[in-house]
Amino acid sequence: MQKFLDVAIEAAQEAGRILLAEFQRPQRIEYKGEVDLVTEADRRSEQVIVERLRQHFPEHAIVGEEGGGQSAESRYRWYVDPLDGTTNFAHGYPCFCISVALAEHTEPIVGVVFDPLHGELFSAVRGEGAYLNNKRIHVSRVPRLDRSLLATGFPSHKRTQNPNIHYYWEFTLRSHGVRRDGAAALDLAAVACGRFDGFWEFGLKPWDTAAGVLLVREAGGRVTDFTGKPYCVTEPAANFPENALLASNGLIHGEMQQVASEVAARASTRL
Repeated sequence: MQKFLDVAIEAAQEAGRILLAEFQRPQRIEYKGEVDLVTEADRRSEQVIVERLRQHFPEHAIVGEEGGGQSAESRYRWYVDPLDGTTNFAHGYPCFCISVALAEHTEPIVGVVFDPLHGELFSAVRGEGAYLNNKRIHVSRVPRLDRSLLATGFPSHKRTQNPNIHYYWEFTLRSHGVRRDGAAALDLAAVACGRFDGFWEFGLKPWDTAAGVLLVREAGGRVTDFTGKPYCVTEPAANFPENALLASNGLIHGEMQQVASEVAARASTRL
């Protein structure tokens, strides 16, 4: 396990140096869809990470957000988000990270989230706890939803089809507030270290969540779909509804599920 973790950290830090250099330059932006953008920094970062993983683990499968990697069948599969928060990055907003995770069959076993601007390295190995810059971290002890600070995210595509605005309204009314920073891996890392007490989002991909989900679980938190079933990182479509992810410190999880259930019930009556 240690070699897996060491290589993931080295790859994330090398990619971080690329992102820091590119962040100071004018961005060349392309679009993968109507509003879903990609920068040259995404591609350069992913190339570095994939090359490092291939060098050390040529038999492993690799799935990268920008299409890098190799999809061969393997017991081990890496999930790489070379720049989580691309829209932030492209607009000069200082909230983005690199996310690298290794899954064995369907379960994440190593996760790294690196925020190069702030020098924060989150890491976790299954069964060994979660860490921020080599110091053990834990989820918060906030006991009630009405005392919590939450986070969420909205998709860059199919915005009018996404139901999250209804959940955002309800959770905002029932908590201290909801933040929307645009980088799911960092949001999950923030739950793991107690900055946020809960997080939810729809339609995330494995490279968005694999490292962060492991961080939250190893920090003592809980990650499920909206029905309470364990969140499936490698097959997100299995999470109901709308590939929903719900992460929390565990103490407010039941309340968050109840709110989500109420919003879903009201939505169904409008159909």
